[in-house]
Order: sequence, then structure tokens, then C-alpha cells
Amino acid sequence: MAATETRETRVGDAYRRLKAEIRANRLPPGFQATEPEIAARMGMSRTPVREALIQLQAEGLVELIPRRGARVLPVSVDDMREIYEILTALEPDAAAGVAERGATRAELAPLVRATDDMEAALAADDLEAWAEADDRFHTALLDLHGNRRMRDFAAQLYDQAHRARMVTLRLRERPVRSTREHREMLERLRAGDAKGARRVFRAHRKRAARELLEILRSMGQPQL
Repeated sequence: MAATETRETRVGDAYRRLKAEIRANRLPPGFQATEPEIAARMGMSRTPVREALIQLQAEGLVELIPRRGARVLPVSVDDMREIYEILTALEPDAAAGVAERGATRAELAPLVRATDDMEAALAADDLEAWAEADDRFHTALLDLHGNRRMRDFAAQLYDQAHRARMVTLRLRERPVRSTREHREMLERLRAGDAKGARRVFRAHRKRAARELLEILRSMGQPQL
């Protein structure tokens, strides 16, 4: 039992560290290396790294290439368009569902903290912290909604979208408008305004997608 728990802990650690490197673009799209090279880079043994890479392949972040190791998958403009279309379809209805059933102050606390952190990060011009708080807001909403399959599915889309956001974060206007929209979404949830929560959330996702895709196209690259 102890050996199994130790192995699972090592695999979980390798998975979390590799995913963090990919999400932050420290292992950028197109990066390719053998499993021993990746293990050496991470300071870990090869076996947990291999199992972590298998998980990341299932999530659409890497491709395992026989005898050549792993490659971090690029994110195309079309990928991002599809991802944002799905999120625009899912999240507004999830927000409306939370507003309609009502949420307690304690239940909304993670959303409040994320919104406060977004505002503080914006004031400090810390865009990386802002993006992290933004991710927490959306994840907390789906946690509150309670559909586990939706949350797990959306989490994979968030991981793929996050890489493109980090590339374009400093090429966009400061996220003042986005921060205001998150505050408004929170207030709609507090008020139990299902119709308003759905409307604000959908408008937010559509605007964010439009801005992101315009920047990716202007970079002249079909893929990141």
C-alpha cells in the first residue's frame, strides 16, 4: 500500500509540475524532448514523468511520439475559436443555474476572493496574478454549479486556453473591462438574477474570444 501511494504521489507531482510548465509556456508550443530529457529537466525519475505525459496527452496538451519523446501541442486559432464557442455555450447557463437556485455568502466566497484578487492585481499591474485569479473565478463558478463532468471537461479547455492567453496577455489592453464584468457577474449571482447572469457571462465570453482571436490572427501565425 505504501509503495503504491508513493508512486501515485510521484506521478501526481510530475503531472502538476509538467502541466504548470506547459500552462505558463515555459515548455512552449512545439517544444519536443525525449522522456529522459524531460525527466532530467524536471529533476525527477523517468517513470512518473512517462505516466504524467500519458495523462497530459489525454488532455490534449502533449503528443507522445514513439522513440522521439513528447511534443507540446500547438494551439491554433481554430482551436481557440472552438474552445471559446464551447465555453460561451456552457458557462452562461451554469451561472444562470447558480443564480436561480441561490447561493449563500459562504458559497460565493471563492468568487468574491477571485474578483478582489483580480482588482488588486490590476492595480499592481501584475497581469500574471490577474490571469490566475481570473482562472479561479471561472473554476469556482463551475464548482459551485456542481456538475462534475462539466467542471472536468471545462478544466481541460481552460488549460488549453490559458497558454494562448499568456502569450497575448501583454498584447491586449489592460483588462479593466474584463475585471468590471467579473464584478458584475458576481453581483448578478448575489442577487439571484439568472437572466442577468446569463447575459453578462455570454457577453463577456464573446468579447474575450473576439479580442483574443483578433490578436492571434494579427500575429500572422496560424498556430502558437
